[in-house]
Amino acid sequence: MSWLRDIRVIDLSSGIAGPYCTKLFADAGADVIKVEPPSGDPLRHWSATGAELRGQDGAFFRFLNASKRSVVGVPGDAAVMALIADADLVVEDLPIGTLDALDLPRRFPSLTWLSITPFGRGGPWGNRPATEFTIQAESGSIGMRGLPDREPFQAGGRITEWVGGAFAAVPALAAVHRARRTGHGEHVDVSLLEAMNLAAALFSDLFWSMFGRPPRVTPARSVETPSVEPTADGYVGFCTNSGQQFRDFLVLIERPDLLDDGELAAVYGRIVRWKEWNELMHAWTTTHRTAEIVERAAALRIPVAPIHNGDTVRHHEHLVARGVFVRDPTDTFTHPRPPYRINGQSPPASRPAPRLGEHTGRVEPRPPTAGAPRGPKPLPFTGLRIVDLSNWWAGPSAAQIFATLGADVIHIESIQRPDGIRLAGGAFTGHEQWWEFGAIFLSTNINKRGLTLNLNHPAGRDILHRLITMSDVLIENFSPRVLEQFGLDWDTVHALNSRLIMVRMPAFGLTGPWRDHVGFAQTMEQISGLAWVTGHADDQPRIPRGPCDPFAGMHAAFSLLVALRARETTGEGQFVEAPMVEGALNAAAEQVVEFTAYGNLMRRAGNRSPGVAPQGLYPCRGNDQWLALSIATDVQWESLKRVLGEPLWAADPTLNTLAGRTAAHDHIDAELKRWAADRDLTTIVEQLVNAGVPAAPVVDPRTTSEHPQMRARGFFETCTHPVVGTHPIPTLPFRFAGVDHWLRNPAPTLGQHNHEILGTLLGLSAEQIAALEAEEVIGTRPKGL
Repeated sequence: MSWLRDIRVIDLSSGIAGPYCTKLFADAGADVIKVEPPSGDPLRHWSATGAELRGQDGAFFRFLNASKRSVVGVPGDAAVMALIADADLVVEDLPIGTLDALDLPRRFPSLTWLSITPFGRGGPWGNRPATEFTIQAESGSIGMRGLPDREPFQAGGRITEWVGGAFAAVPALAAVHRARRTGHGEHVDVSLLEAMNLAAALFSDLFWSMFGRPPRVTPARSVETPSVEPTADGYVGFCTNSGQQFRDFLVLIERPDLLDDGELAAVYGRIVRWKEWNELMHAWTTTHRTAEIVERAAALRIPVAPIHNGDTVRHHEHLVARGVFVRDPTDTFTHPRPPYRINGQSPPASRPAPRLGEHTGRVEPRPPTAGAPRGPKPLPFTGLRIVDLSNWWAGPSAAQIFATLGADVIHIESIQRPDGIRLAGGAFTGHEQWWEFGAIFLSTNINKRGLTLNLNHPAGRDILHRLITMSDVLIENFSPRVLEQFGLDWDTVHALNSRLIMVRMPAFGLTGPWRDHVGFAQTMEQISGLAWVTGHADDQPRIPRGPCDPFAGMHAAFSLLVALRARETTGEGQFVEAPMVEGALNAAAEQVVEFTAYGNLMRRAGNRSPGVAPQGLYPCRGNDQWLALSIATDVQWESLKRVLGEPLWAADPTLNTLAGRTAAHDHIDAELKRWAADRDLTTIVEQLVNAGVPAAPVVDPRTTSEHPQMRARGFFETCTHPVVGTHPIPTLPFRFAGVDHWLRNPAPTLGQHNHEILGTLLGLSAEQIAALEAEEVIGTRPKGL
């Protein structure tokens, strides 16, 4: 189905973030017109492994730009302005100021204009030089990741751009929806820095703030354990996000004698006893094959996956059974399909990516689709009600973006089984209500109302049914069998409310041999290949730690927006399936594309990346002070040489090309380390940035609310929570031109709005509510605590 076929998008972007955003639109049927300079999008000439393209467009470009049209032009040309005049949405990642002179909001008041930039348009850093690597350093992401006695490392696979593209697509389509209803356009201003802070800094700043910001005496970075571990024939990935999962892991590795070891039960304790813990764990894992370990762990309900790469992932039994990988329209490479289905249907098969300028002069005008602005300018989802049954991070992040953009979102838990991420506040067990201190819960549930319901009780299910009859959307991310145990399949929900949209976000989908396997972000990073390209070249694969949660959430949110569009057309509710794993596979798509197109396997390279050299971390004067430096162009290399004082070693003419610098990377790194070792980090970062060189400190993730750019843009907003107190909360990585702040209410305490929802919304009497409390259908304290 071409659900967005009446939407026209003008794509002025290049690289990954903007084109992935517009790919989501094109996959759903929108008419996406890519405007390119005469030389074309640089990605046309790109191969991550340096494959010989022989004059053809690169396979990765063709993946990102399938089903689009291409015209040659530049912003301001009469032909380009005519295209913009007919468009619903313009997407651009141009230097700030490029489009401002065109006065788009005044000339086209119903237009949605989406800007995707490294740091966002507001604040002092608008046009600061940056690369994916330096953004990760500034965001707190790199500072989270690594062993304390080794250099920290980036998340591989250019994950910042993927996350940024997904985060951008949701507010863009939301704003287009509103423009169709009200005529009001919008300027959506996306910051990749903020997107990566949300995705991979793990809310460390909020956690540290709740601790009172004590002195930081040790590095913030760590790795999870158990996580990626060696086996007899490769690697296997685990995660133990709950105490029960860790206890089951000890049973798996045949060490029940450690069940009472309280120190090992805590992540910090395993880090303290790192050598001992790894030896006893690997004594078991290395004597068993990966497939056997996966089978045993899955039987114990432990999240587990093999560690795949761009070759092996294509053959995973579950992904094969679900038909996740498809051939491109020219049958020259394999890629993952779009990561959702609506009413059992995937988006239609894509058309081949356009040749450069293939449609120049051939784009037909169309009648206007939105009238002049009328009435007030509401938030896009004002009047929409969502029942949020999701938990942990991915599902709540999908619902949260709707809550922040105006929807009434009711987050449902139970006192018997609170949201698992709420209980991540275990470090605060000295507080009477320690379960309210989960940093991720506090951040991903802002602007929602909270209700407790025991769905194992008939009265709890009856209340949920009543809520469904008066709501627009139901979101959940349990494994499939859980909701089915409550009798909440699609047929039942649709019978209760024929206009309701149901969004299901199971880890591995609703069908296939792994449908009932449990999985978290770590599992997705392990199975998809993202872990394969993360970590030092001389070390094992490591997980990026987090991005797959909000990435899955944004795909679910986007598919929900597409379903809302379909409901407007048909008047009927829609059934959406958005598996977490299929979003992760799209983020890792370049690996599969590269292997199937050229036979080349992408590998992890620590802090180096294809297409840039030199790039790395260089220790500076002081304790754990790291300079992140990334040279993406020959011009930047010349600027770097001037900052270095034109040293003799850099005068070698072979270093004036990317190929020469890549070949000499080890030598350049050694020289840069000598240069940086006795210098002040802040001073040299400013020297480099002022010279136009992408450079950054590796920011401690516990301090990101103090970051000058994020502070200037208001990304962190102060919030007073009734239990936790007043702290800075990260909000959304984008701004709307007419919205001063996003945070209206803190995340709800457990059952905070029970009386409000049951009494005011559902009309229950005080006596009926008291009876529900007596029967523990509702409550405000976890049972047993």
